[in-house]
Amino acid sequence: MISSLRGSVIRLGIGWMNIEVAGIGYHVLVSPQLSLQTSLGSDLFLNTAHIIREDSQTLFGFATEEELSTFELLLSVNGVGPKSALAIVSGVGVSDIENAVASEDDAVFSKVSGIGQKTAKLIVVTLTGKILKGSQSTNSTLEIVEALVGLGYQRKAAEVAVKSVAKGEQFSSREQLLRAALQELASK
Repeated sequence: MISSLRGSVIRLGIGWMNIEVAGIGYHVLVSPQLSLQTSLGSDLFLNTAHIIREDSQTLFGFATEEELSTFELLLSVNGVGPKSALAIVSGVGVSDIENAVASEDDAVFSKVSGIGQKTAKLIVVTLTGKILKGSQSTNSTLEIVEALVGLGYQRKAAEVAVKSVAKGEQFSSREQLLRAALQELASK
């Protein structure tokens, strides 16, 4: 599994680039914005998702871990493939995705080419409870849910508790969010 690349950009186009790492060139699909901000010969670090299918292997590259985490979350939605997930991350942006899920605004996703109204609604429903608005990272939410499941709570109950306590509140640490979710579960 290729999780990141650091190397020199040797070829470049809108939405893709080839990065040479230790003499090997990797073809990576990226957002159009990232490819337009990058110049040939520049050194670049990318967080990557390595998608392996029966007939292909594809690398998707992201400038930040938040973009990669959001991309991976979008892949958990039925009907959203890697290219659609990349289009959503690059077209909508991480913070707007978080805001849309938090406010249950599926219209944001319908504006992305290839995403219909049904899939847009499914994105909101699937990501609710898995993604936090604002400064909380998407990884934090998933980690808290996984921690609660590890403690013996049902996944659905853990997701509901995390969503409930995260709504409208900002937590300065994962531990505070975990404590609040545990209190929520204990009160039921």
